[in-house]
Amino acid sequence: MEFKFTRYHVFVVGLLAFLQFTVVLDFLILSPLGVLVMSELQITTEKFGYVVSAYAFSAGISGLLAAGFADRFDRKKLLLFFYIGFVLATFLCGIAVHYEFLLFVRILTGMFAGVLSSISFAIVADLFPLQVRGRVMGFIMTAFAASQVFGLPIGIYISNLWGWQSPFLMIASVSGVVGVFIFLFLKPVTSHLDQKTDTHAFHHLVTTLTMPKYIPAFIATTLMATGGFMLMPFGSAFSVHNLGMKLEDLPFIYMVTGIVSMLGGPMMGRLSDSIGKYNMFVIASSIAALIILYFTRLTVTPLPIVIVLNSLLFVFIAARMISANAINSAVPELHDRGAFMAISSSIQQISGGIAASVAGLIVIQTPSGYLEHYEVLGYVVATAIVCTVILMYQVNQMVMGKK
Repeated sequence: MEFKFTRYHVFVVGLLAFLQFTVVLDFLILSPLGVLVMSELQITTEKFGYVVSAYAFSAGISGLLAAGFADRFDRKKLLLFFYIGFVLATFLCGIAVHYEFLLFVRILTGMFAGVLSSISFAIVADLFPLQVRGRVMGFIMTAFAASQVFGLPIGIYISNLWGWQSPFLMIASVSGVVGVFIFLFLKPVTSHLDQKTDTHAFHHLVTTLTMPKYIPAFIATTLMATGGFMLMPFGSAFSVHNLGMKLEDLPFIYMVTGIVSMLGGPMMGRLSDSIGKYNMFVIASSIAALIILYFTRLTVTPLPIVIVLNSLLFVFIAARMISANAINSAVPELHDRGAFMAISSSIQQISGGIAASVAGLIVIQTPSGYLEHYEVLGYVVATAIVCTVILMYQVNQMVMGKK
């Protein structure tokens, strides 16, 4: 029986997509601003890696702490609480002028932002059946692309006018408006409260974390984070100093890549629903691994080739995330869903933080700005992708067995 989308369903998908847009932009904006931040604060690639990883570790820890309570409250109330904290912390990023304060407020931002995606995906799983989650996830995941098309170019532009802190003030302003819409128009999400669940928060966390049937999904999630957190923090520096791009070319690269991703994301979501989510995951993973191995070995490259490679890479990375999230959303039981999503988000952030820290140690920036050993990151990420394909097969088999 085909699922019928109501106007409210469309509104919820749009609202969650916009929320994801602000959260993703807050994280991604540090990558293209990396060159400016390292220069103005006079910090090394290692210290910049700590700023990125501090956010991730903080998000991971807060996700674990929130997991035990995630299925005990109305998901709307949880979403509002953490989103308000995210807005305030992002504002503080916009007034940071010292490395130590920036490091502190990124930890604070991660505490709130790290839980938001898990709550959003739990709401999606509560409101939409599995057969349409691919297209729903595909639309919500366009937030990544939209942040590149609209957010990153604008963010880079205003950072050139008013300093690297200004994009964070912009994000805080937009996020405040989204928070008002959540408060006024999102209905309570409480279906999970009808299910019998563990009343002890810590016990609920531990039992969900150690449930044998959930463990393969958690391990796969750990490896999924490797690519983004290893490659993205130094993406702008690699483009400028290794590929020969001009700093003013970066907004155009991000914009074109984002437009292609915005068109490709929903298409990949629908395709994953029609050909099978795991089949889509395997195809996207294989293509992404090949592109990464080629891209990370490039030297000075013409702008059109860089744009094409970036666009293809982002489309297939998005396809991996869409299909993987759709599969994982079907793994937990309803009464464990919030905890499962929070733990998954936490694991992803912590493993991503480790990956960012390791990347900062592997990559060495010479006095000229050139990044050495970037191709080593390509080998590591490609290996992680292959391992994830194997693990997701087991997860998918378990999901298919539940039908």
